[in-house]
Amino acid sequence: MTIQEAIDAILAATGAAPLADTVDTAKTGDPSRPLTGVVTTFMASAAVLTRAAELGANLVIPHEPVFYNHRDETDWLADDPVYRAKRRLIDGHGIVVWRFHDYWHRTRPDGILSGVLPRLGWRREGEHERPCIVPIAPLTLADLAVQLKARLGAAAVRVTGPDDLVCRRVGLLVGAPGGRAHIAALGRDDVDAVVCGEINEWEACEYARDATFLGRPRGLIVVGHANSEEAGMAYLATWLRPHLPGLPITYVPAGDPLRTI
Repeated sequence: MTIQEAIDAILAATGAAPLADTVDTAKTGDPSRPLTGVVTTFMASAAVLTRAAELGANLVIPHEPVFYNHRDETDWLADDPVYRAKRRLIDGHGIVVWRFHDYWHRTRPDGILSGVLPRLGWRREGEHERPCIVPIAPLTLADLAVQLKARLGAAAVRVTGPDDLVCRRVGLLVGAPGGRAHIAALGRDDVDAVVCGEINEWEACEYARDATFLGRPRGLIVVGHANSEEAGMAYLATWLRPHLPGLPITYVPAGDPLRTI
């Protein structure tokens, strides 16, 4: 099987309609080469790419960009020493980096949530509705934040809202869907708190702060983009095995790029 044949098989298995405009493309390498192994990861960091080469895998499937911007445009990086070193690493090992973002979210059920929800011990309400609403056993916002920190293995989470706010229904918005999506979820009458990946700090957190001051208390827990989606790329390795039988498929965690001091 070539790398391109594997990519085609993955796309077919999602059941999603073809997208005219997508970031799910090969960013490096020659997909016509024979496939030797697959690594799934949240981010194709230099460390993950090095581990893939050690494993003998020449297809790395991240969820996010490899070159520091959404569409992996590289003209602006042409003379950057870090970009050039990373390209040498990739090209030297003959690795194809193929991003799997749009189609993985369009798989039914959503591929990322299929990994994240079991990690949290949660079951969503409705199979495909957006946003993902989760009924939970009543917890204060402070206790919910502690629980999320532990279950996601996060070094820290950030919280807006009253610590004693009792949460029974949570809106889960992984990744970075944007402030309008966060605020739409926070504005619902049937949502006590929103758990999200990352935010712009003048949007959802300010809405939640104003909501609480104005007598409509809401909680917002920001767990970090990588922490919110990494479990979905771990699940991808399991999901891929029946679609690419006999091939070595390994999940390599990228980890949170930020630490708390």
